[in-house]
Amino acid sequence: MPKVVILKTGTTYPPLRETFGDFDSWFAARLAPELNVEVVDVTADDLPGRPEDWDGIVITGSPAMVSDREPWSEQTGDWLAHAVRAEIPLLGVCYGHQLLAHALGGEVGFHPRGRETGTHTVELLDAASDDPLLQGLPRQFPAQLTHRQSVLRLPDDAVLLARNEFEPHQAFRLGPCAWGVQFHPEFSLEVMRAYLEVQAPDLKKEGLDADTLLAGVENAPEASSLLDRFSRIVMNR
Repeated sequence: MPKVVILKTGTTYPPLRETFGDFDSWFAARLAPELNVEVVDVTADDLPGRPEDWDGIVITGSPAMVSDREPWSEQTGDWLAHAVRAEIPLLGVCYGHQLLAHALGGEVGFHPRGRETGTHTVELLDAASDDPLLQGLPRQFPAQLTHRQSVLRLPDDAVLLARNEFEPHQAFRLGPCAWGVQFHPEFSLEVMRAYLEVQAPDLKKEGLDADTLLAGVENAPEASSLLDRFSRIVMNR
């Protein structure tokens, strides 16, 4: 069975963890059952050997901020840069997306317009039409999002694959098989709603309408399909 490691870069809000489990379980549930999946918490444990020891790598989201450059995060970034050079299939999500960009020479920081959260439309660019991960998806599809930091500048050799009105860098690829996506393919509709309910007091302070955002939550099957698509890439290699 192909071996995939989930690099866990943090934990979700306690109320969500009690009801839905944590980040790693959401990813594991959507990856193909044919994969041998292991989880390593890089905030507390050693990195999992060499990238070449794995057939695929997934990096989770986190409440941490890439721009804080915590030692565990910088070390993980160096490890990911090695994985990209070794052409190990890799998928970074939210914090993972930002850390991947940072590790390869991009710039990460707080989005100048603040927080993006809820279900929003993602638009694929022409470069996605023959991308191994995204090809065949609709030009536009809904996705679950929650982030305050963003990739402000992509690495020089990155291929931009998707954007939306708020976020110019929703997805990119480095080399033949390393992807970053700002949106959350691992989120269910129920998880997205729970995020907005926990965030509601902060959203009000930030001038966002939590009730409207909650009413706009919908299923995002195309976005969620990325974890199965990534699984197939790993298995086909």
